[in-house]
Amino acid sequence: MGTFKIEGGHSLSGEITPQGAKNEALQILCAVLLTSEKVTINNIPDIVDVNKLISLLEDLGVKIQKRGKGSYTFKADDINLDYLQSDQFKQDGRGLRGSIMLVGPLLARFGKGYIPKPGGDKIGRRRLDTHFEGFIKLGAKFRYNKEEYFYGVEAKELKGTYMLLDEASVTGTANILMAAVLAKGQTTIYNAACEPYLQQLCKMLIRMGAKISGVGSNLLVIDGVESLGGTEHTMLPDMIEIGSWIGLAAMTRSELTIKNVSWDDLGQIPTVFRKLGIQLERRGDDIFIPKHTNGYEIQNYIDGSILTIADAPWPGLTPDLLSIILVVATQAKGEVIIHQKMFESRLFFVDKLLDMGAKIILCDPHRAAVMGHNFKSTLKATTMTSPDIRAGVSLLIAALSAKGTSIIHNIEQIDRGYENIDVRLKAIGAKIDRI
Repeated sequence: MGTFKIEGGHSLSGEITPQGAKNEALQILCAVLLTSEKVTINNIPDIVDVNKLISLLEDLGVKIQKRGKGSYTFKADDINLDYLQSDQFKQDGRGLRGSIMLVGPLLARFGKGYIPKPGGDKIGRRRLDTHFEGFIKLGAKFRYNKEEYFYGVEAKELKGTYMLLDEASVTGTANILMAAVLAKGQTTIYNAACEPYLQQLCKMLIRMGAKISGVGSNLLVIDGVESLGGTEHTMLPDMIEIGSWIGLAAMTRSELTIKNVSWDDLGQIPTVFRKLGIQLERRGDDIFIPKHTNGYEIQNYIDGSILTIADAPWPGLTPDLLSIILVVATQAKGEVIIHQKMFESRLFFVDKLLDMGAKIILCDPHRAAVMGHNFKSTLKATTMTSPDIRAGVSLLIAALSAKGTSIIHNIEQIDRGYENIDVRLKAIGAKIDRI
């Protein structure tokens, strides 16, 4: 189990560039299975979860060549479908939540798709019903091996249909969309997710020859085509990383510039941080955060009541940033309620912040009330264990702001989502060592 040793309480400065978007990468990489032609993808983050998926594709028979940092070509012209029934696949696929999105492209192109029950962060229940109900509506037959926790769908031919998703699932929408682009006839997906990463997938598929309308809305209409061709795609910067660096700058009272953030794809993120009192300045496509020497003050609602920050489907705030926002609020002036609607275990790292001296009341599994210190007392260094990717980075930010030396164990969780995070933080002055 890897460990970070962090000497906190130091101000940082300089520039940091966000990696490619993890959540987009997991969708885009699965889409290479939809064609036998070459697909080139740029700005792929070098992180554990993405590298696991690339390895899975290679084991499936996809020919992969690295062109340079973050740039690869993929050619899925000789897929080994027998691998899907192998013990190795059942083992490898189980360790990656994003492996579920292999099913839609495989079903669309080869008439069958299988996946072991995927793992991932322990942040609460993340059911797969939306995915498989969509495939069934397209004409697939579903089977499930309870002993091996192994899912499968098969179809001689997929046929377009109308469907109303029971939830605006990002991965569910992506999976169904990738199946529908090669289905016969027209598919309508209502209550579709419309996050920028999903829009990116749609744009890539359209360049490959797919016919999709309604991109960016919650109503997608797909007219199936016979086949798709190759393309080149460049991924967006990771909005969760961008939010993490905003929070880091505020908590450590540092002057930072976040480079090439794709401002127009950030949605509510700048607005929410401004509600916490954090100053952000747009400079071209960069975010400049000045040194918050006098701290930052949370805005109340116009009637004076306490602000609530909650996650919601896009264009609402992504749930992945709520743990960062909670940590940032511990040193703000004022109070805020953090409402995590989607996952019932994602706030369960609060006990570690309490050990550091934060003033937080965990109201229930979904809500926490935070009373900020306004930097009148700093968080205290401690030893802790990272429970998941986002909570791990939140605790890392807390440790960088705390006086003294903190230890964070289980940093493999952080490595699943953040590329060379210790090296990049050292470059802006953080005192962090991997031990």
